[in-house]
Amino acid sequence: MNTAQKTQAENKAAAPPLPGNVSAPAGKRPYASALGPIKSGGTIIGFALLVAAFGLMRPDVFLTFGNLRNVLEQVAILAIIAAVQTVVMVVGNFDLSVGATASVSGAVVAQLLIAGQGTAVAVAGALVVGALVGAVNGYLTAYLKLSAFVATLATMTSVSGLAFITTDGTTLFGLPQGFMSLGQGRWLGLPIPIFMAAAVALVVWFVLRNTTIGRRWHAVGGNAEVAKLSGVNVNRVRFLAFVVAGVGAALAGVVLTSRLASATATSGDSYMLLAIAAVFLGMTISKEGTANIGGTLIGVGILGVLSNGLNIIGVSTYVQQFLTGIIIIAAVAFSRLGNKGVS
Repeated sequence: MNTAQKTQAENKAAAPPLPGNVSAPAGKRPYASALGPIKSGGTIIGFALLVAAFGLMRPDVFLTFGNLRNVLEQVAILAIIAAVQTVVMVVGNFDLSVGATASVSGAVVAQLLIAGQGTAVAVAGALVVGALVGAVNGYLTAYLKLSAFVATLATMTSVSGLAFITTDGTTLFGLPQGFMSLGQGRWLGLPIPIFMAAAVALVVWFVLRNTTIGRRWHAVGGNAEVAKLSGVNVNRVRFLAFVVAGVGAALAGVVLTSRLASATATSGDSYMLLAIAAVFLGMTISKEGTANIGGTLIGVGILGVLSNGLNIIGVSTYVQQFLTGIIIIAAVAFSRLGNKGVS
């Protein structure tokens, strides 16, 4: 092949796909572009269909202001944990210890209150515990280069043990009335946890969208090597994301303890899987398949509506767990199907 032929071949290989009705290049799937709008809006459509289905089955109960308030109150704590889990997943990791962190932080705030400490001191102590757990996770993953799965699984196990030590395996109760307002109080006719969840979500949204650290989190999650070459301190950015997750999980544990007026060693454990599920459901909204706070809140709404609606029509908890798993698998699989052929 002469020089002119080589040049033509190279130009042809480097040329971008032509717009219009040109057939899809080899290796690309023609249905990918057609699935794009459906994929990105499918989760929202699914959420609307869930609301419509339960509304048709029990309109006298489901479609009432009281029930809407109940749903929002039920998902408020999950929304807080899922919001901070979103930060970690934006960076490209995940935190399996958020549920255990919520449990131990709730136990700590309860013990401090029982010991006679004021509400502000007790809450601050619980948040410090959450920050320490997050710092351990961040150090293990960012600086020691351990897998986030291994590191946070180990931390989850250890922190769960600390929760049992803190509570001595019993239920802590007898908390002061002033503390109860965090989880049981109302403002403008709505439970305070709803406003706290909205505030956390709004802060996470603002930080991810409008701040330098938010852009760095996205950069590291997109391509850590490129971010490093651009001058981003990747280790510090990852470390900070885990600290944020720890503090947020601790806040959720404090609110949960206030709402229940008691603390146990396992009170927050169930929120870990639900938070990850909510973020995964929300990722299907993004064209790039990345974590985003808006999608996470939609995911939280889906899980909340599903649980509430199934309770209203009398479906058992075991069936609810099964259906929740099926919905998550379907959403993620649909997202992957849409991403094939465009990657």
